[in-house]
Amino acid sequence: MNPYIDAMRPKLSDSDYKKLCAISIPKVHEFIAKSADLCNAEHIFICSDSQEDKDYIRNQAITTKEEAHLNIKGHTVHFDGYHDQGRDREATKYLVPKRVFLSKALNQIDRQEGLAEVKGTLRDSMTGRTMIARFLSLGPTNSVFTILGLQCTDSWYVAHSEDLLYRSGYKVFTQSSPDTDFLRVLHSSGKLTERMVSEEYNKKRIYIDYMDNTIYSVNTQYAGNSIGFKKLAFRLAIRKANTEGWLAEHMMLMGVHGPGGRKTYFAGAFPSACGKTSTAMLPGETILGDDIAYIREIDSVARAVNVESGIFGIIKDVNPVDDVSIYNVLHEPGEIIFSNVLIKDGKPYWLGMGCELPEDGINFSGKWHKGKKDEAGNEIPAAHKNARYAVTLTALDNCDPELENPQGVELKGIMYGGRDAKAYVPVQQSFDWDHGIIAYGASLETETTFATIGEEGVPEINMMSIQDFISIPLGKNVRNNLDFGKKVEKPPVVFGVNYFLKDKIGNYLNDPKDKHVWVKWMELRVHGEVDAIQTPTGYIPEYEDLRKLFKQVRNKDYTKAEYVAQFSIRVQENMAKIKRVRKFYKKNVTYTPEVVFWVLNQQYERLLNAKEKYGNYISPEKFKELS
Repeated sequence: MNPYIDAMRPKLSDSDYKKLCAISIPKVHEFIAKSADLCNAEHIFICSDSQEDKDYIRNQAITTKEEAHLNIKGHTVHFDGYHDQGRDREATKYLVPKRVFLSKALNQIDRQEGLAEVKGTLRDSMTGRTMIARFLSLGPTNSVFTILGLQCTDSWYVAHSEDLLYRSGYKVFTQSSPDTDFLRVLHSSGKLTERMVSEEYNKKRIYIDYMDNTIYSVNTQYAGNSIGFKKLAFRLAIRKANTEGWLAEHMMLMGVHGPGGRKTYFAGAFPSACGKTSTAMLPGETILGDDIAYIREIDSVARAVNVESGIFGIIKDVNPVDDVSIYNVLHEPGEIIFSNVLIKDGKPYWLGMGCELPEDGINFSGKWHKGKKDEAGNEIPAAHKNARYAVTLTALDNCDPELENPQGVELKGIMYGGRDAKAYVPVQQSFDWDHGIIAYGASLETETTFATIGEEGVPEINMMSIQDFISIPLGKNVRNNLDFGKKVEKPPVVFGVNYFLKDKIGNYLNDPKDKHVWVKWMELRVHGEVDAIQTPTGYIPEYEDLRKLFKQVRNKDYTKAEYVAQFSIRVQENMAKIKRVRKFYKKNVTYTPEVVFWVLNQQYERLLNAKEKYGNYISPEKFKELS
């Protein structure tokens, strides 16, 4: 007899009862039973990942009006509440046991206090509703990379989204031993309005209990807060990686084609809305992933997989000129969920899509018309800046064929990029692994964007683009990255990229499409096929190589004046950046490896010496003369 299954039996259909009994992991039964009891769910639906079950979830999302059909077959739209449009830092907290302290930069609450609060908020939140249990695989199944996950939710939209974003895991659960470990998520949309959006957004709670590998999320529907295996359970994977000696990273994965038909795999860490997906989706290259990567040492080689199997992408500025592949997919029949766009006559519209937008329609604020204002008097845009689309990777014609390789792909290069208007050049290569991890990764500086609730445009250090998701001491994470380089025979080459450099009057020096040239140059550098110029901050491209690449990749004449403007070393700005990074680590970070300050100080000294010889703005041609 199983007391947990017995307790659930009245809430299970005969079919769901059989599906649950097919899993022999007692902790699965316990988590589902306790979640249903806490939230007072009326029914429990066990998704076996059969087509019948997936179709049922999709139909329920429409029936409950969490989603609505659009004109193109397979397309639906979902709206989050007006105040629920991004990851909520203030509401997201780690549950920390007494006398344990995470880094000051992390949002945290006493574990017992937090559990009491979030469970109190979740109590009876599913009254009269069905709780859906989804079984998922993070990473390819039957792989050393595989991590299993179970989410219980009362949102059919959330359950539907998981079909598009993750690999089916029910079969793996049924084949697993009773002592199998897994990550857990309990989510409830909470009280809903007539528009089927979370009404009590002021009671939003997203709490991470790393002692029990469990995420609690309530009074929110925005996928970054409600789909637990996006960025929430990612925090738990980071802890697991920390214990086991591998890396869980906020990185895209892509294959870059080089001379002779070769393909070179790169990972890239960019904070949200800083170019991560657009880089992964460059035309002519292949996308393996756009968000989260697991990286392991296998036979002395760095190998990586995409944790997910779909894209939850920012749709703003996706247009037929700059984003051909994804734009075409968004206009073809197939399963896609749009969120927080503008709907007019069954067609979705978004900001920056390359055409004139309607002056009225339905959007995240309800019925919308041009000039509509919110309660605070702010004008409401046609679509939200953080509007999204969810689609499977296999729907893309440039999906990399190695997506399901259980061994992952060999990682040859890593790039770090943020929003840096003043200091770093568009692309540069580190002197070695430690220098790249510290000067480009640990020093990654960006500006807050619309992807996170709060004020936009505020400069901040976002270490390796993972700072929002860290669940271990920040200094320990830097150490883990430094140590990983010692485990592999040839560590990936580390690059820093910056698509947002501006001139003195505030104009961007990069065209959005230029990133393809920087990526092609990095591919050649990995294989030692182009030379580079040594500067105080790293190796930069030579003009002639970029001139050829601009012609090949963009059919554009690249001038020496453009090159000098983009690749001059801005000494004062770079020195100021180092000061900010050092201050951040001294003030906020515990267990910072001493090598961090040593590498930063060495870079500062190189800049100081260059300033004394050549001034504050040094042309790349000057460094070439010295090489």
